[in-house]
Amino acid sequence: MRINFTALLMTLLATLVAPAPLAAKGPTLKISIKGAGLTTPIELTEPGIRAFNVWEGPGTFVNGVEQTGGFIIDWSKGIVAERPAGLQRYEVSFYANHQGERVVYVVSYDYNPSIEQGYIYLPGKADEWYSLNTFSIYRRGLEGNWFHATSAWQNFVRPIMARARSAQPGAAVRAVE
Repeated sequence: MRINFTALLMTLLATLVAPAPLAAKGPTLKISIKGAGLTTPIELTEPGIRAFNVWEGPGTFVNGVEQTGGFIIDWSKGIVAERPAGLQRYEVSFYANHQGERVVYVVSYDYNPSIEQGYIYLPGKADEWYSLNTFSIYRRGLEGNWFHATSAWQNFVRPIMARARSAQPGAAVRAVE
């Protein structure tokens, strides 16, 4: 029996490089937020969090077509060249059922209350969450940059975070549907 090693190698390479179907990665199950002014992390599990699907945006594909929208970043505005210093900083972790329920993606969220604008940072090569994030989704070299947050994300998360900052330590904070 003769084995075509070139064909075998190409098949193996295609299997490793080809994007997995979005459905196989599962929806967002939980979002955890910790940082500025929060005595305990906010844990969100309400169905409304599914609107912020980590498996959307650049680096994700549907029927072979790379997606250009979705998640919590306003991709259409591009990379933020400059943002104000001294903003409120939060670490936002996204959990999904991908090879078991686990954290699959982590970003920084900075908020500027004076102009009511949020910014999302995708960790770069020197950052703690880069390896985890790029294992889940490689966003085609956009890592290591700041972006504008979508208005949908800001409208969802800002009231929750405000309630959490004003709540008693250890009190549960839930999204309002």
